[in-house]
Amino acid sequence: MSIAYPRKGGAQIGALILILLINWMVSPQFFDLRLQDGRLFGSLVDVFNRGAPVVLLATGMVLVIATRGIDLSVGAVMAISGAVAASLADSQSLAVCLAAALGTGLLCGLWNGLLVAVLRIQPIVATLILMVAGRGIAQLITEGRIVTFSSPDLAWLGSGALLGIPAPVVLAAATLLVAVLLARGTALGLMIEATGANARASRLAGIDTRLMILAVYMWCGFCAALAGVIAAADIRGADANNAGLWLELDAILAVVIGGTSLFGGRFSLVLAAVGGLIIQAMNTGILLSGYQPELNLVIKATVVLAVLLLQTPRLAAARDRLLRGRHPRNRLLRETR
Repeated sequence: MSIAYPRKGGAQIGALILILLINWMVSPQFFDLRLQDGRLFGSLVDVFNRGAPVVLLATGMVLVIATRGIDLSVGAVMAISGAVAASLADSQSLAVCLAAALGTGLLCGLWNGLLVAVLRIQPIVATLILMVAGRGIAQLITEGRIVTFSSPDLAWLGSGALLGIPAPVVLAAATLLVAVLLARGTALGLMIEATGANARASRLAGIDTRLMILAVYMWCGFCAALAGVIAAADIRGADANNAGLWLELDAILAVVIGGTSLFGGRFSLVLAAVGGLIIQAMNTGILLSGYQPELNLVIKATVVLAVLLLQTPRLAAARDRLLRGRHPRNRLLRETR
């Protein structure tokens, strides 16, 4: 059983730099930074700050996709967790508020994992259930209205800063670091990749594939819950109708841009995060250029279609043949014949 790994990431990092340069050409003040009230401000900072929720979602989604799964409910989980956090913010401590919101995300992930791993429901169908029902649950929690709060402790998670760096960026980076340490510093990452590459062979090799699937869906729910708390803290309220709306597409797109195969078996956490920043940089560029924000959805859908086509077996085989033909060693062999 072979496991294919993503490329080193030069293309993704180059694409991010190119988009940032294009944004600078559209807005010459794009790279300007200023420090105010102990916090950095500027368009470049906004890319990282506004992109933090997508990076968090991608950090969870990438492990799910690595097991040949998908989670369409992350936006709804954001709405539920944000509603829980906002509802408790003014009556409970920050610790209780976070425990309830993040615990809710873990339960949502456990629900999805049980449907996929135990009941063997297709991931796209299993997570679609919570995607539809989740917003209804969030609206029940908020009683159909926008719940606001005044707790400065929770609000700091959305608008505060640590050493000048916005709190959402710090939280997203810390979560990504934990995921990388667990996935690459232990055998966990190899077991996840093996489960996605060939679940039957992995079971025969002694890997508990059900446990792996449960774990990645719970991690995805945790990341979505943290993103929902940040979104609620940013606006000091919970909007069950709009929180996390369409961010499922952003998370999936970030993962595939990062080189993770939709057929499972390989993944890159860092490049998935870079993919999230690429998406936010595109969003910022469209806004700076004066185009309508709705154009974002068209561009994202087009990019998803292009990536899916490139990952189809026929086109992937043709691409590999082309790359092998361009390899210097292959050219030398042809010349010596």
